[in-house]
Amino acid sequence: MLGYYILIGAIALVSWAVSSTLKRKFAKYSKVHLRNGMSGREIAEKMLADNGIYDVEVISTPGQLTDHYNPKNKTVNLSEAVYNQRNAAAAAVAAHEVGHAVQHAQAYSYLQMRSQLVPIVSVTSGMSQWVVIGGLILGAAAGVGIGYYVAIAGLAMMGFATLFSFITLPVEYDASNRALAWLKAKNMVTPEEYKGSEDALKWAARTYLVAAIGALASLLYWALQVFGGRD
Repeated sequence: MLGYYILIGAIALVSWAVSSTLKRKFAKYSKVHLRNGMSGREIAEKMLADNGIYDVEVISTPGQLTDHYNPKNKTVNLSEAVYNQRNAAAAAVAAHEVGHAVQHAQAYSYLQMRSQLVPIVSVTSGMSQWVVIGGLILGAAAGVGIGYYVAIAGLAMMGFATLFSFITLPVEYDASNRALAWLKAKNMVTPEEYKGSEDALKWAARTYLVAAIGALASLLYWALQVFGGRD
């Protein structure tokens, strides 16, 4: 278990570093005010209209960096700061979330796959590690009876969460690419504002990359514990 704690600690440290950098970047680009004077809400509404999407509502949601697109009720949820502010960071986040709405409207394959995995992952992700540990206690590493199959079930659950994390990567990167392409094509931002938006989204994407690497590392660690002790 010591190796596992070292692994988790290392991933947590990298995740903290990336998250801290992301917050600093957003704070920095929140001071780069948009020349066009548009708020995050107005940016989002214009991008939706430019893509011919009129059945998605832009709403405000409490918290910081809580922005997301909800495909179930077709809402672009912007944190209060992004919703109201008129800066490069707000423009980047608002356009990124609309990028997900555009993916939904165009039936983007990776978004569809991720949506299909949500019900499975929401049920299995929290218990997968404990199922694997239970299997190991029952003798999985030695290939003993039911313990082995319990551990395999736990690894399968963990595998779904890992797959979800990796499918999320193209979804997030594509949404950012759509956002940046629209901001540039429609001359919504100046070169300086665009640079800030691009940098902010780059660091936001890295949080998902760290999460995916962490999920894979954890899966491989537990798979080694299950299969490593077998002849």
